[in-house]
Amino acid sequence: MFKQNTSITNGMFRAILESIDEGIHAVDHKGITIYYNEIAAKHDGLNVEDVLGKHYLEAFPSLSKETSTLSYVLSTKKPIYNKDQTYRNVKGSFVSTINTTLPIIVDEILVGAVEIARDISRIKKLSDKVMELQAKLTTNTAKEFDNGTSYTFRDIITSDDAFLKVKKWARKAAQHFSPVLVYGETGTGKELLIQAIHNASGRDGAFIAQNCAALPSSILESILFGTSKGSFTGAEERPGLFELADKGTLFLDEINSMPTEIQAKLLRVLEDGVIRRVGAVKTRRVDVRIIAAINEEPEIALKEKRMREDLFYRLNVVYLRIPPLRERRGDIPSLIEHFITKYNYKFNKSITNIEREALEVLCNRRWQGNVRELEHVIQSAMNFAEHDALLAGDFPYIKAIHASTSSSESLREVLQHTEWRLIERAMKSAGGNIQKAAKQLQIPRQTLQYKLSKYEGAEK
Repeated sequence: MFKQNTSITNGMFRAILESIDEGIHAVDHKGITIYYNEIAAKHDGLNVEDVLGKHYLEAFPSLSKETSTLSYVLSTKKPIYNKDQTYRNVKGSFVSTINTTLPIIVDEILVGAVEIARDISRIKKLSDKVMELQAKLTTNTAKEFDNGTSYTFRDIITSDDAFLKVKKWARKAAQHFSPVLVYGETGTGKELLIQAIHNASGRDGAFIAQNCAALPSSILESILFGTSKGSFTGAEERPGLFELADKGTLFLDEINSMPTEIQAKLLRVLEDGVIRRVGAVKTRRVDVRIIAAINEEPEIALKEKRMREDLFYRLNVVYLRIPPLRERRGDIPSLIEHFITKYNYKFNKSITNIEREALEVLCNRRWQGNVRELEHVIQSAMNFAEHDALLAGDFPYIKAIHASTSSSESLREVLQHTEWRLIERAMKSAGGNIQKAAKQLQIPRQTLQYKLSKYEGAEK
């Protein structure tokens, strides 16, 4: 019975290992391969049988004790984390991986080592294409889009006092070359504002944007700083985004998602304006204005160590907060009119307005996705519209609610509606601080938190 259970357990472990979408190569303390999965074989252009049971240096004659990570871990008992590697496999294909190599220790005795490799070849190829396109953009793009941009301050639609103040500050900031940090929830229009700053700045260089989320540090580093020929197998001499944005603006979106080691290198560029391509010895001086955006409260990103404090203080010379759409509901009718005009042109339609019931439905939503969500909702309705006005029935994306001021409303609905408006006003006045808003409303903080979760949950 014990042997049967052991056999089942071993089978389960093997099935689990085979289902993992990463290459796994395990050796015993002598270096003999005891496990090598199909994913690892695919990376290396081999069959599992070519490696299993062999010493890793025999299976991979291009390696040596000096160059092999498995050799290092077996001799030092120290792990190696997230080492990037680009190599040509036996079939001649270039493969880029990020490897973690770990010692296997049982009862304080080294019994082997395991290397786990994640294939990032596709991401690497995509990043190379992005860099090539950015290079073409800076040399071939006509000036009709203002060095690759589409927006100016005239394109920012608002009558909201808070947002008008942000526009005013942004116009002033555009005249100088200080770093700018823009905070706004997803969909509020951060890039629109940042493009407007660039176009009002008088800088002659290109505007280049890069999202920092979901990219391994090695890939992001080569995108930003460029590569030197021979810095890794297959590497070409290629400028990074800093060089392509010379005399212009580099917009780094979701900088709170940038790996901290790249944040440290970015800080050095901000301080001295000097970059070094990956693998190069020579440094290059660049004149680039950095504008960064963050999609969460900076205090939260700092507290949870997603953003270095020294980088935050260096970027936070000019801080602009874009208010979410729920804090500027007065802009909703103007934005709807703008999007109707936009999609009339694209869809060859002639919608002239939106009926009152549909407008009330839209004005009373919380718009978690902000202006971007509103645009998608209008675009969706324009696909279905069959009249010269958008009707409530043209919005299948939204669960229709009854007009908030109708005579059929119950007293409870009227009270809830009024309560939510008071809470919204207090939260806006307190700058989103629940403690301050609760004090204004003269209710306990816990009560306000409950009401916020109740109303927000009801509108999702």
